[in-house]
Amino acid sequence: MIEPGSSAPDFTLPNQDGEDVSLADFAGKRLVLCFYPGDFSSVCSDQLSLYESVKEDLAEAGAVVVGVSVDSTYCHAAFAEKLGLTMPLLADFHPKGEVSASFGVYSPDFGCSSRSLFLIEPDGVVSWVHHSPPLEIPGANLIFDALSP
Repeated sequence: MIEPGSSAPDFTLPNQDGEDVSLADFAGKRLVLCFYPGDFSSVCSDQLSLYESVKEDLAEAGAVVVGVSVDSTYCHAAFAEKLGLTMPLLADFHPKGEVSASFGVYSPDFGCSSRSLFLIEPDGVVSWVHHSPPLEIPGANLIFDALSP
């Protein structure tokens, strides 16, 4: 897993609407990149719903949250619709897990990303990393603590 102080790996992935989203799109903003194992699991559903519920508070704190999993854009679109998610969900689908692997969170044994958060500063440097056990949801309080000076 990449460490704080490292430059975030560059990426371009399609979102749930099939539009390409790149790290460069967030230049000048603080980005919370949320890697999660998969759409529609109960834990991932709860995690992304939690982050959606505090999305405006995160924006007020100067951050944007973006989800990433190895699911397809079509799966992300259905997941977003079912849960009412408005945050970007990026499809690390093909080549499977390539961006997750570049951040050091892809598990080839399970074919998915581990549950991990990265705070990327406006200059593209990772300032905070959190890795959770598989069934543990990292609370929003962890993100707000990381955003505090």
